[in-house]
Amino acid sequence: MGRVRGWTGNRRMALPMVAGGAVVLGLGGLYVTGLVAGGDVDQGTRVRGVDIGGLPVAQARRVLDRELGPSAAAPVAMKIGDHVEKADPATLGLSLDTAATVDRAVRKGYDPVTVIGGLFSSGRRDVEPVIRADERKGRVAVDRIAGTTARAPRDGAIAFEKGAAKAVAPLTGVTLVQDRALDTLRDAYLRTDTAPVVLPVERTEPAVGAEETGRALTQFARPAMSGPVALTVAGKSVSITPAVLGEHLKMRPDAQGRLVPALDSKGLLAEPAVARPVEEVSRPALDAAPRVGPDGTVVMARQSRAGRKVTEEALGKAVLPLLTRTGAARSGEVATVAVQPELTSEEARRIGIKEKISSFTVEFPAAPYRSTNISRAVELINGSVVQPGREWSFNRTVGERTKENGFVDGIMINDGQYVKSPGGGVSAVATTMYNAVFFAGLKPVEHGAHSFYIERYPEGREATVAWGTLDLRWINDSGHAVYVQAESTDTSLTITLLGTRKYDEIRATKGPRTNVTPPAKRTGTGPACEVQTPLEGFDVTVGRVFVQGGKEVRNEEFKTHYTPRDEVVCAPEAPEAGATPAPTAPTAPAAPASPAAPGTAGTARTAQAAPAPAAAPADGAGTAGAPRPS
Repeated sequence: MGRVRGWTGNRRMALPMVAGGAVVLGLGGLYVTGLVAGGDVDQGTRVRGVDIGGLPVAQARRVLDRELGPSAAAPVAMKIGDHVEKADPATLGLSLDTAATVDRAVRKGYDPVTVIGGLFSSGRRDVEPVIRADERKGRVAVDRIAGTTARAPRDGAIAFEKGAAKAVAPLTGVTLVQDRALDTLRDAYLRTDTAPVVLPVERTEPAVGAEETGRALTQFARPAMSGPVALTVAGKSVSITPAVLGEHLKMRPDAQGRLVPALDSKGLLAEPAVARPVEEVSRPALDAAPRVGPDGTVVMARQSRAGRKVTEEALGKAVLPLLTRTGAARSGEVATVAVQPELTSEEARRIGIKEKISSFTVEFPAAPYRSTNISRAVELINGSVVQPGREWSFNRTVGERTKENGFVDGIMINDGQYVKSPGGGVSAVATTMYNAVFFAGLKPVEHGAHSFYIERYPEGREATVAWGTLDLRWINDSGHAVYVQAESTDTSLTITLLGTRKYDEIRATKGPRTNVTPPAKRTGTGPACEVQTPLEGFDVTVGRVFVQGGKEVRNEEFKTHYTPRDEVVCAPEAPEAGATPAPTAPTAPAAPASPAAPGTAGTARTAQAAPAPAAAPADGAGTAGAPRPS
């Protein structure tokens, strides 16, 4: 009985030990199976729909590269407002890191529970891919996108084309919000949705919207283009078609954002259909033309006369109200206004234009360019009225010497040599004016002599001008108005200043030549070469003495430096093979300097110039090294 109980007890204890060993062996097998067959990634793991469950790390990476790689490298479509733009992810600083993504997906431990549990796991596990973002590259790309896609708001507008009106639709302004755009791109990268990524923008509404544009089109623009406008100007009929009106008509927003009409009256007045009839009924005002009478006092060679004209304001005032009318109501009258002369006969006497103050004449060899340029400058100068204390300027009065202003190419001095340039010859006018001012006792402000001496002008008492660099300016300090009378022929010009004498007499003085410098000799070639005769350079001092009541009340001196005028010989260009060279003309001898005529009370005149050499000296000249085109 005792042994049986003992055996029975031992057996009962042995059975559980056997069962426990079997369990341990079973779990161990499952653990090994999980390690071998379960892979590094748990079953059911997906990355953006790609199943990598149960795969080892290396294989999982290859699967992600194959399945997600093309999508990761595909251009990213972005919508900014209503504009769609594409860019490579690399440009945006975005990329997929498959290694880091798999590392994120692998199981976190290798204890038996985790490994064996992975064998029997049937649930789905989604892992987000690891996105790398290069901040610097991304911001550079977003800056570029913001710049190329930004759109300023556009107001609604009305366009007039070929006599018809049409509305220009307003546009909302769009600006990319850059601080939020980069985060939006990162969040949308690698998503399965194929629609463009909508980036955040700020919108700016136009000041003139569609409603106001439609109102302006209906209430004004279409009626304005509905037919011609008929005008009457001093009995003359003028018809303006919608096409012509539309060329000079616009609608602009006012302070309240309403589109209101704006008529370019100046442009409309210049239209041939308008200008021709207007010119027929207009007449310019005529200023009084003072002249010196036989007794030396001023008489009126021409009396002043009022004129009549159509102003831009009057045309606009007549046209604008007619544009919204229909039929016969689209007709009206344009008022003309009287134009008073700037100088009337009574005004001339009142401001002291009563006698000749001074007069000066310059003679020159005839040349077509010189006659044209001098007569044009004289035309612009003649009739100038300089009030007391005011400044007169050659460049302001004559303007730039261009073809549009009536001037032609002539001869000038550039870097000590004669060359061709527009307006050559007008320094003869400047010299004449300078001497008239000199003997009138008026105050010179700016003047410059030619770079080398030109024989027909008085030494030290001559002037040249150049647009933008050198002017001839003087101030009327006589106490009364000064009237400029200028006239010219093909060989001479005279400028006379009329007003009230401040001094009884102005005497001119001239010292000897000093620092005499001999000229050099140069050879030029080509069609631009101009033959030039030699002349010495020198310094000279001239003065003027102011005489009042028989006494010298003041005097002043002006010093002038002249550079030598080098001799220039133009060599012929090398002839082509087989061609016979043309004979070279002999160089003309140097022209002797002509003495300047002494100044006389109130008037002076240059001595007759010596006969011109083959290449006549030019009037237009300048300082050495700087072009003087006039």
